[in-house]
Amino acid sequence: MAEPTKKGLEGIVVAESKTSLVNGQDGKLVYQGYSIETLAENALFEEVAFLLWEGRLPNKAELENLRAAIATEAALPAEMLAQLKSYPKNADPMAMLRTAVSALAMYDADSEDQSVEANRRKAIRLTGQITTICAAWDRIRKGHEPLAPRKDLNLAQNFVYMLTGHEGKEPDATAVEAINVYLVLLAEHGMNASTFASRVTVATGSDMHSGVVSGIGTLKGPSHGGANAEAMHMFLEIGEPENVAEWFRKNIKEGDRRIMGIGHRIYKALDPRAAILEDKAKALAESSGNSKWFQIAKQLADTARADAYFIERKLYPNVDYYSAIVLYTIDLDVDMFTPLFAMARVVGWTAHIIEQFANNRLIRPDLNYVGPMGLPWVPVDQR
Repeated sequence: MAEPTKKGLEGIVVAESKTSLVNGQDGKLVYQGYSIETLAENALFEEVAFLLWEGRLPNKAELENLRAAIATEAALPAEMLAQLKSYPKNADPMAMLRTAVSALAMYDADSEDQSVEANRRKAIRLTGQITTICAAWDRIRKGHEPLAPRKDLNLAQNFVYMLTGHEGKEPDATAVEAINVYLVLLAEHGMNASTFASRVTVATGSDMHSGVVSGIGTLKGPSHGGANAEAMHMFLEIGEPENVAEWFRKNIKEGDRRIMGIGHRIYKALDPRAAILEDKAKALAESSGNSKWFQIAKQLADTARADAYFIERKLYPNVDYYSAIVLYTIDLDVDMFTPLFAMARVVGWTAHIIEQFANNRLIRPDLNYVGPMGLPWVPVDQR
């Protein structure tokens, strides 16, 4: 008798990992032993990258070496910049990123070298280059010349500088802080769909660039990385705080819509990342003088959490919900939300890829065949 299927592989353990612990029942997230709350409050993104790649926090010299290496390796080959300028300006930014990262492999001398040392170099390089690609694309499609990364800045600073700056202008500190916290929170999250895709790809013996491209393609979907953009479109549709109650009644209670950003496959308690981003969104709303979007999100979340349907099913805001408000408040275009997610998650993908290579075996699940059997062949002229 065939084994019962586990739809979506739910509950199936496919690997052992030291990268992160996701405890959905208690709403806890841990990177290599450190709670996400501790890291969000204290860590630079580069510290989290070192932690996930090396299994420990860096000392001062190691942190500066990694910061400098990422900033240096963030520069794109001239041929890559020319390619970006040739892409259709209305291309989906995730499709652009998927294509650009795939092309980067052809300009990387380490591309086909699967040694530990080469994979560490590629992880550093891809972390910097994806940041540059994201910022460059947003400028290119708006008719501006892309800015090269500065070697004196950390990754969050460089992103804000390359996105909004010009030579001689320092990146806005409030935006940098928001981006850094966002990147720390999104860097890693267990065996999520895109991480699984990355590990499946390299389990065949394929290369790190291919694994990251698989991750990007998987993250692109609205049920994964695209959810924060969908949440922001929802807030924009609601428009004003006073519209929340009517929108909820019409679309949720009497309709069949979902509240994008509320509910999670794993978390049956509040996503700890959402709690941190709610505080960050509130602070940004107050400091920017633009509190409307936070008010809409807060009122909608409170309305949902008071409803029996959401209470019984333990549906809480997830990381996508308030991250949409944070990113929109710092004037990032909605369709760039998911590429920014990839900017963070590349650290987790590459950590898992390195881990997969260290103890590799082809990932090849079974399936239960439920189709017909014993059909007779009928010649084509008799069908």
